[in-house]
Amino acid sequence: MPTERFTFAGHDGHELAARLDLPEGPHLATALFAHCFTCSKDIPAARRIAARLAGAGIAVLRFDFTGLGHSGGEFENTSFASNVADLELAAAALAARGMAPGLMIGHSLGGAAVLAAAGGIDSVRAVVTIGAPFDPGHVTHNFAGALDRIEAEGAAEVTLGGRAIRIGQGFVEDVRAERLAPKIEGLRRALLVMHAPRDAVVGIENAAEIFKVAKHPKSFVTLDGADHLVTDPGDAEYAAEVIAAWAARYLDLRTPAPPPGAPEGVVRVSEANPGGFLQDVNAGPSHHVLADEPEAYGGTDRGMSPYGFLAAGLGACTSMTIRMYARRKRWPLDHVSVDVCHDKVHAQDADSRGTAKADRFLRVIRLEGDLDEDQRARLMEIADRCPVHRTLEKSAVVETRAG
Repeated sequence: MPTERFTFAGHDGHELAARLDLPEGPHLATALFAHCFTCSKDIPAARRIAARLAGAGIAVLRFDFTGLGHSGGEFENTSFASNVADLELAAAALAARGMAPGLMIGHSLGGAAVLAAAGGIDSVRAVVTIGAPFDPGHVTHNFAGALDRIEAEGAAEVTLGGRAIRIGQGFVEDVRAERLAPKIEGLRRALLVMHAPRDAVVGIENAAEIFKVAKHPKSFVTLDGADHLVTDPGDAEYAAEVIAAWAARYLDLRTPAPPPGAPEGVVRVSEANPGGFLQDVNAGPSHHVLADEPEAYGGTDRGMSPYGFLAAGLGACTSMTIRMYARRKRWPLDHVSVDVCHDKVHAQDADSRGTAKADRFLRVIRLEGDLDEDQRARLMEIADRCPVHRTLEKSAVVETRAG
């Protein structure tokens, strides 16, 4: 997916670093992603969710909060309120580009910040939380051993996720004082709550409290087996797929009409598992499938093979073409089905030595209905006029360029 570097001024005037992930096809909507406490915009879960949404036509802005990642400022001088302010400023920066966010997604403390901010951003129609705490003060248990020192010195260094970070007393006081319940109750946006039952950082009871307080429309999806950071690619993939499907219900994702004669839109294929062959296949905002290889060839058999998709395209186009012709003629065709087999055969005409191979697609077409012999014969002729059939029979040109 195309990714653009993006900066905007945070609550204290420091530049905040962001990435704007853009669809390769039409831009249909925009999402704003808030990462977990002390994480960065580039955590694997955020990247995967952004990639899936971009494949569905939804641009995603993910940024580092003040003092984190590549953003300016000092984290010890931030608070929960400043995180909320940074989210509001990110939404305003997007709106200034004509890309006001319709969807907000927050992970962990970022989810709490999204719940606090979304009600004040007019363009937002839907909100998603992943592993979010109902009480933002919940995060203080991560540095409980340093609380006395933070209170005595005003700030102290703690180790979180294997790295040292300074926490200020203002942050501790702010998260302890924050009460999300009134903001969740008055959200007036569609809400999707996602949480892992085995989350050892933010317990599942937090999701229950958020869901209980929220008004409809609201949905809950459990991330079985996932950890708090959703580090497993399969868990992140599942979360991304659910978010993309759910968001489409609340966002206006109508694809603009292509100009006359324009080809079909971009089909985006990206690796879902670099260790195997599993691929994400996205066609526009509404269609997602998986491609894979059988286990015997090193795959996981979670989707059709590439040649399976090619055969499916021929079969589908054949069936559609026959139906369209029979409907126009008002012939009594009750049902049509097409079996397609693919193999390699010797291509004697292509190589005088008889060593070349050619692709052969065998179609078995079944026509059901009170059709006479002439009608059946004509429909079998029409099958050869399907556009995919003609493409396969003719030579095609594949142009490749670096993205």
